[in-house]
This record gives sequence, C-alpha cells and structure tokens, in this order.
Amino acid sequence: MADQDAQSPVGIEPPALPVLRWDELPEGPALVLLDQTRLPAEEVELVCTDVPALVRAIRTLAVRGAPLLGIAGAYGVALAAARGDDVAEAAELLERARPTAVNLGYGVRRAVGVYGAAIGKGADPGRAAEAALSEARALHREDAEASGRMARYGLALLDELLSGGGHQLLTHCNTGALVSGGEGTAFAVALGAHREGRLRRLWVDETRPLLQGARLTAYEAARNGMPYSLLTDNAAGSLFAAGEVDAVLIGADRIAADGSVANKVGSYPLAVLAKYHHVPFIVVAPTTTVDLDTADGASITVEQRPGSEVTELTSPQVGVAGRDAGGVLVAPVGTPAYNPAFDITPPELVTAIVTEEGVVSPVTGVGLAELCARSSQVTIS
Repeated sequence: MADQDAQSPVGIEPPALPVLRWDELPEGPALVLLDQTRLPAEEVELVCTDVPALVRAIRTLAVRGAPLLGIAGAYGVALAAARGDDVAEAAELLERARPTAVNLGYGVRRAVGVYGAAIGKGADPGRAAEAALSEARALHREDAEASGRMARYGLALLDELLSGGGHQLLTHCNTGALVSGGEGTAFAVALGAHREGRLRRLWVDETRPLLQGARLTAYEAARNGMPYSLLTDNAAGSLFAAGEVDAVLIGADRIAADGSVANKVGSYPLAVLAKYHHVPFIVVAPTTTVDLDTADGASITVEQRPGSEVTELTSPQVGVAGRDAGGVLVAPVGTPAYNPAFDITPPELVTAIVTEEGVVSPVTGVGLAELCARSSQVTIS
C-alpha cells in the first residue's frame, strides 16, 4: 500500500493543537476547549463559563480522553471557585460526568483538596480559587511531561520487541494531543517512531460508532505527516492474518489493580487477535489512569452510551451551516441497541503497560503496585 504523499517539511513540526486553555474574558474566567465533535472539518473553540457547560462538553465528547479529562476536571473546580459557585456541588457534577475515566475524578479531587486546604488555612475564597487554578496548571504541565516520558519508554520497548526498523502499528480510538497535555499516550509512541524514521505504517481503526479514529487519529496523523491508513474496525483481523501488524498500541481510561484495562470498546477483540497471532499488545497510559482501589476488571463501571449512536449516523459537525441535529437512521425505528463506551481487556492479554514511570511486563498486580509506588501522582484512598 502506498505511503501518504502529504508530509510535513523535514525538521518542522506542526503547531501544537490548542486543545484546552484557561482564559480571562471580559465577562469572567472561562475554560476554552477545542470542540472535538467538530473535527476534522473545523477547528472551533467551545467556551465554558461555568461547570454545567463543562459537564455538557464532557458528556457530548467535545472534550475527551482520560488524561485530558483529568486536566479539565481540575480546571472545572478552579472555574467554580473563581465564579464563587458551590465547589463541592461542582466537583460532584464533574466526577459523575463520565464514570469510567478515573483521571476525571483524580483531577477533580486534586484541585478540591488544594482549594479546601487553602480555605482551612484561612485563605479568602479568591485566594483559594487561585490555589485551585495553580494546581490545575500544575497537573496540566505534569501530564505534558508524562507524555514525553511515555513516548520514550514506549519506543524503547518497541525496539526491544520488534526486529527491524519499519514498524507497522495498529491503534484504536484516539490517543494523541487531543487527549493530553502533551502529545498523547499510545499515539505519542507511534509519533516518536515516525520521527526516528522507524514507522512504516500506522493502521488507524475507524472506531465505531463515533469514529474517533477516522475523525481524530487520522486528523492528527495527517497533521504530523505520518504514513497512515484507515480501516474499518472489523477489517483488523485480515491485517493480522496477512502479517501486516507488528504491534498494537492503545490507551486506557482505567487500569484496575490486577492490570485489567478499560479502553474504548473494540480494544478487547484486538487483544484476542494479537494473542492468537503472537503480536505484542501494548497499553500506554499515565499512572494517573491506574486505579489501585478497583480490584479487577469486573469491578470497573462501564459507561453505557445512547443507543442512537448505533442506530443513527450523525454528522460530527452537528449544527454547522444549519444542519439538522438529527441523524440518518440505519436501523428500523425503535431498534434496541447495545452501546458500551468501553470494554475490559484482562491482564493476561496485555504484553506490557507503559507509563511515565516505566514499563510493567508481564502485567501483574504486584508489578503494577510496585511501579505506582514510585509515582507521586498515584495515591490510595
């Protein structure tokens, strides 16, 4: 299959995506997001001036991806505090917005903790709000740094596991700069391979039903001049059978204490295919995604999405140019649909978990706990 012709000029990287930023508007503080539901057609910013608006953005996937949700959650607490809203109520709304992504709750609790500590020491609400904002910014910086370290550990692991320099990597959903304070998780590893001249092909699952691979990962791959090809989710098996996949790279929304991984639905079938075809299946995620309080995969709450996402085809650019917000029916009216947002991959199907603190392989509860003990970002409540 021919490589993509469109390449970035040698030595020139595309400008960073303006994914999320704090802004001080004339009418007050706001969290400004790149609206991911409008990609790839338009780069449009969504301005959230209060927590209910941010919660809607989270639930509609205008902002998404485990690490970025943690950052957004922390900024959301700071936003509530700066506005003089009820911080505890705002924190509860934010934590409930998406139940599977553990980073969201982590970011919220971290900012709330700093805010509460400031109040406890006698700070006025304004100073306490500044402390919460400072903590959100610190989390933002830490995630960017973690992204870079994950990329280096992941690339070193690929070089260890794979012979030759032309890696053919398969990824699912979207794990790049759109989900991170930096360049992402699994995508950042593939991007590192590309920059080192070691990426032969990035295979991009379209990721039904909301097409995060087709809309977002392909968008990021194109921006970075990477050799990539898009495939339907159910075509992955033929790629494995043809020997066209050297490794699978995915992210995670929650990793349980035993190493079970919750990720975008469709990840588990890839793990089964990889196991059968003796292909490494690698999970790349920051330690903030590890939930040592959740014992195993069966204990992870899996978000159930609306059935209409399956029974209808809806343009991601809803509301653009006067388009109707409804979708095109692809199933009879009233058809029930099963639409989990995530599935669970057991640790025995995972070759390695790559974090900013290092690599766990084989994946065991003991190994994961030891790695997390080295990280100041993981706490056990």
